[in-house]
Amino acid sequence: MLTLLGIPGALRQASTNRLLLAEARRAFGEAVQTEADLRLPLFDEDLEIAEGFPPGVLALHGQIRAADAIVISTPEYNKALPGVLKNALDWVSRVPGAAWREKPVAILSAADGRAGGERSQYSLRLCLTPFRPRLITGPEVLIAQSRSAFDAEGRLMDERSRKGLAELMQILRHEAEAEAARRG
Repeated sequence: MLTLLGIPGALRQASTNRLLLAEARRAFGEAVQTEADLRLPLFDEDLEIAEGFPPGVLALHGQIRAADAIVISTPEYNKALPGVLKNALDWVSRVPGAAWREKPVAILSAADGRAGGERSQYSLRLCLTPFRPRLITGPEVLIAQSRSAFDAEGRLMDERSRKGLAELMQILRHEAEAEAARRG
């Protein structure tokens, strides 16, 4: 069975990006599904030298390595990805072993603005590039005015957005299955 890792770019439990991530997991289908915890200390090489990698960083690195596919749902803060997500990327990049290499990754965003997090997706893609994952480039899932995009049960209301999300998750699933078959 495939393993799907969800990475929420927002820490708030009730964030619209967590709702979007839940929708993505449903659309991905049957899999062992885990969620990353980005409550990590700020990256500080002095801390790394003095104490080694924090346990949360090692846990996240292990989750990324173990996943067959990854979906990241990010808000947009000041026209870019949030600091907590960038901090996690910085920490994981320090741990030996290329956790992201060739990993199928899909990016989603939900934001209060009218572009739905478009800039955060571009900045996240830029930050992921050195890790050499297999980024799924589309369809883009950008949920604008996200506070009003979900119903009382936390379900995405816009049919077009649901269809785009379902297509993106099926592409991600196909890529993960193909990679698992290549590994044997």
